[in-house]
Amino acid sequence: MDNKADSIKLFSFDTAPMRAFHLTWVAFFVCFFAWFACAPLMPVIKGEFGLSMEQVANINIAAVAITIFVRLLIGPLCDRYGPRKTYTGLLLLGSIPVLGVAMAQSYESFLLFRLGIGAVGASFVITQYHTSVMFGPNVVGTANAAAAGWGNSGGGAAQALMPLLLTAVTMLGVSQAFSWRVALVVPGLMMIVMAFFYWRYTQDCPAGNYDELRAKGELPQGSKGGWASFREACRNYRAWLLFVTYGACFGIEIFIHNIAAVYYVEHFGLSLGAAGLAAGSFGLLALFARALGGWLSDRAARGGKLNSRVTVLFVLMIGEGLGLLWFANADGIVYAVIAMLCFGLFTHMACGATYALVPFVAPKALGGVAGIVGAGGNVGAVAAGFLMKGTGDIAQTLTILSVLVLASSLCAIAARFTMTAASETPGAPAVSAA
Repeated sequence: MDNKADSIKLFSFDTAPMRAFHLTWVAFFVCFFAWFACAPLMPVIKGEFGLSMEQVANINIAAVAITIFVRLLIGPLCDRYGPRKTYTGLLLLGSIPVLGVAMAQSYESFLLFRLGIGAVGASFVITQYHTSVMFGPNVVGTANAAAAGWGNSGGGAAQALMPLLLTAVTMLGVSQAFSWRVALVVPGLMMIVMAFFYWRYTQDCPAGNYDELRAKGELPQGSKGGWASFREACRNYRAWLLFVTYGACFGIEIFIHNIAAVYYVEHFGLSLGAAGLAAGSFGLLALFARALGGWLSDRAARGGKLNSRVTVLFVLMIGEGLGLLWFANADGIVYAVIAMLCFGLFTHMACGATYALVPFVAPKALGGVAGIVGAGGNVGAVAAGFLMKGTGDIAQTLTILSVLVLASSLCAIAARFTMTAASETPGAPAVSAA
């Protein structure tokens, strides 16, 4: 467990940490693609089922609601059974509602399957857990952010590619009413294939798999497992502060993924394809922006300055809030896209900076902390969904959310580490008291 990688060798697959790094971000990419595959097709689905804006809001809420509970559960499961078994199981079980949504015949059945698909979003916690146990303190922020960011880009890829896939199926002579169903089968099959590769080529930690290490008595003393991890994390106030900050960055990210295509079509009159490309550009920022946020956090923390990670997160959230306010009030499609890219850059970087802090909050209860913070992102998305349902106007909702993001940035400052907390964190030299 202690033989963690102290560097990231991107083109190497020879070591367990690097195999886990590459397979976990690819698995998260597939899950994120499947999670948001419906979103860019919603203008078509909305027309077929005759959905109202309230029903669209309900679908968007369902897409992220159940993820809150599954993320809380999945962290302790990683501590108990290991990320390898947990990820494989999630991929296989998650493929069922992904395939099922293609067979929905009514608003109610579509809503039910969309609710089930939300469980796939818990894959993020496993990705962050797996990289955290594989990489040392000097690079863990970068590893976490890069894996999550590249995986997150699956949302942007879905926004851009699903409309193209629908068009390709239609060109083969399939009616549009059936072609969106055919298109949605693809991500379900991708998840099944990915489950095989994750089971075959990864292991839980540098030393091996948890069940084998437990049998030999080689897991480190003091590590929390299962619900003990969750209880330990619940007692740590920093976990709940980061729960709020992650809700204000990743929650906004999910919300934008769900409403961007509809917003561009209805507010600016774009075609479905053009709206998908515009919305997809937001998600594709994750290819580098999350990693940049984690790298900045690692860079700022050199020399034992653990609280510098907190300062980086605070600054990024301020940038996110101001950028979101600009996007909400942008006149014209050009300014709207530019504003979206600007605030999206800060949003993705803030997500990376948040999880660069997670491994240091309660190292002996990593799964519990990762689950709580990850759930915060979905709580933020659900809250944003209910807010939009209440206002009935996307632009007004975005304006209110920008103010809430700015207020949430104060939680980052409140998460500062004291000298005692820092000294108890492996690999983190003591810092001055907050």
